[in-house]
Amino acid sequence: MTVVRGVRRSADWIRWYVGEVSGESGYDRYVAHARSHDPGAKVMSRREFERSRMDAREADPREGFRCC
Repeated sequence: MTVVRGVRRSADWIRWYVGEVSGESGYDRYVAHARSHDPGAKVMSRREFERSRMDAREADPREGFRCC
């Protein structure tokens, strides 16, 4: 059982790490924040969130550099 638990724990850590590095967890943090501050507010869909994030990056060169 200890080996299985260790493998599962490692897999969870890898999943968390990949989500953090790739930015996938940003949407989850946004949803949690939005719902905790105003439970009745409309939450953007993942597509709307990603579009908003890309628009913000392209509008402000300090946020990220895009060469093409």
